[in-house]
Amino acid sequence: MPKRVDHEQRRRQIGEALLRIASTRGLQSATMREVAAEAGVSLRLVQYYFHTKEQLLLAALAYLAQQLTERVSASIRALGPITSRAVVYGTLTAILPTDEESVRLTRAYTGFYTLVFSSEAEMATRHGATYPDKLESLLATQIAAAQEAGEVVTDVDPPLTAAALLALTNGLGSSVLGGQRDGAAALRILNDQLDRLFHTGESSTAKDSSHGS
Repeated sequence: MPKRVDHEQRRRQIGEALLRIASTRGLQSATMREVAAEAGVSLRLVQYYFHTKEQLLLAALAYLAQQLTERVSASIRALGPITSRAVVYGTLTAILPTDEESVRLTRAYTGFYTLVFSSEAEMATRHGATYPDKLESLLATQIAAAQEAGEVVTDVDPPLTAAALLALTNGLGSSVLGGQRDGAAALRILNDQLDRLFHTGESSTAKDSSHGS
């Protein structure tokens, strides 16, 4: 058991080094040697744990998904009672780059997808949409539940609306990273769309203080 824990810690150390590169310099020119230097280990050790760059990328992406999942869960819990609206709001605001941690996560994801979709077509087909698909499914399920509870109008298509909300959030994230607007402005835009979707009379802008930039 101790050896297994040590191996996992070493793998995570290397994977998180790649995530740091992704969030600061991008992955287009990242090499196994550069990852080794960032992790403070030998190239041989990186190659021992990850035989190919694709293996390393996928392991790092799994760590990134875990970090984002933990952030989303914490965001939802912070809102109080777990309702469909809280899940949708907490999920989308957690991935919107409004603070240091979410900016790091967004930049890391951007670095990964820029690499995958520009130069690794086969890898994109196999792995590119896995996490976004899970997010869309989660959002669609919650929107449908809110619809059944009378909090969302019946003519809304849950999967289509979930895809649109996620696309909006990703676009807002890019506009924040690009300097077009700050996190607070992006959050106001997202809240406006959520207030239009959910007609419970409760404005999500009242919750902004816990997610502001």
